[in-house]
Amino acid sequence: MGCTTILIGKKASYDGSTIIARNEDSPGGVFEPKKMHVVSHDEQPRRYRCVESHLEIDLADEPMRYTSVPDALPGHGIWAAAGVNEANVAMTATETITSNERVLGADPLVVLRPAKGTEEEEGFEPEVPGGIGEEDMVTLVLPYIKTAREGVERLGALLEAHGTYEMNGIAFSDADEIWWLETVGGHHWIARRVPDDAYVTMPNQLGIDSFDLADAEGPRREHMASADLRSWMRANHLDLTLGGSGVGFADTGADGADVFNPRDAFGSHSDSDHVYNTPRAWFMQRCLNPSARWDGPGAAYGPESDDIPWCRVPERKLTIEDVKYVLSAHYQGTPYDPYGRDGSPATRGKYRPIGINRNGQLAVLQIRPCAPEGCRAIQWMAFGSNAFNALTPFFANVDAAPAYLENTTARVTSESFYWANRLIAALADARFHENSAHIERYCEAVGAMGHRIIRETDARMTGLAPAEVPAALERANEEMATYLKDETDKVLGRVLETTSLAMKNAFSMSDN
Repeated sequence: MGCTTILIGKKASYDGSTIIARNEDSPGGVFEPKKMHVVSHDEQPRRYRCVESHLEIDLADEPMRYTSVPDALPGHGIWAAAGVNEANVAMTATETITSNERVLGADPLVVLRPAKGTEEEEGFEPEVPGGIGEEDMVTLVLPYIKTAREGVERLGALLEAHGTYEMNGIAFSDADEIWWLETVGGHHWIARRVPDDAYVTMPNQLGIDSFDLADAEGPRREHMASADLRSWMRANHLDLTLGGSGVGFADTGADGADVFNPRDAFGSHSDSDHVYNTPRAWFMQRCLNPSARWDGPGAAYGPESDDIPWCRVPERKLTIEDVKYVLSAHYQGTPYDPYGRDGSPATRGKYRPIGINRNGQLAVLQIRPCAPEGCRAIQWMAFGSNAFNALTPFFANVDAAPAYLENTTARVTSESFYWANRLIAALADARFHENSAHIERYCEAVGAMGHRIIRETDARMTGLAPAEVPAALERANEEMATYLKDETDKVLGRVLETTSLAMKNAFSMSDN
């Protein structure tokens, strides 16, 4: 499943927030309807069964309430995707990432093995459950953690105990820290703290490009990993660093720490990466560090470079609008824009866009340390193709999500925010240039109202008892949803009219 992630440390963001954000994209040829939902203490399962792998896990009896963005249609698992819990800890899971044959041979993925034969027959082999995956991780972790660091520790323990059937990247954040965890084979994992003054771009590849194993084995200030990572790597000759220290790792740390490049050891550098993955990292960093040279023969990095940094310091502080722009991108201003007039037909479809037709949802999880604790967490939401939607804030410390975001069903209707955005995108795409002004005005209006409601709601929180806060925030969310529906209905009408007037069966002679 294709996704794109950006993580922004608190000293790199415009207001001191930690920000983690991810597009959740459906597989090719599939559109998976999504909704926003608040999972109550009572709704959280106490014994969880993975639909994909048939694994069953007992869960603690005192979960926290949390927001989520699950699949709207039942039958193949929860896929909770992203959310924030009562402790103001956020999680987004997962970014599907790549691996290589050496890793998968050394620690195979833990896949479901169906039963063979029947119990009454000779030679019967019972079913063997698989591990955990994207379907499960938010449900298994988010209700039970009080810091981002605890999120890494809990998920790491689950991976070591049960394994996984796929390679994934997972982000955790609280008001102080962001951590990024990457699975490595069936049971191994690494995690790195995002530098406070930097941002991270992740385009469906194993991304971490520098890892201090001594820190992971010792104080764990900036790095964590499965306990046997060093011996496992040594036994399977996974470190590819030249000039190593004699124990299989390069001795490049300032204090003599063992540092290696996980992207080389555990990741991929395939031809398909150069079409599907690396161009997205190139474009995001091109937007956020525009003074660097990104184009032409003298560029430090191009769209097919394998060594684009995992993280870097931006040229200025980054905003929610920057997040929306890069996660909606289709290579604007380059020869690779499918809607552009530069380049050629060959270049305009060469690379996979970030804002693609099968974006299902975008959740931007913002934890604001300077805001009152009860309204510290905001979950900005957009549904459908990001090139044509608006990003909208909702407070996370609530007992229910607005119906406009939760009422997604199999029925296509403009009364659902998800389906309204799907309709807008399909219509606007057909006449992109004529409709682009409608979409820009829609995004600006919704975003401006969102910032206004956040500011006014923060001011109203003063003096409220903690028990009164969720209801007050729900009222603010409903105010936002009412405005959002009105603006979404308006832009749907505008793009419908614009595209209808350009239909191929139009004729200039009128019978009026």
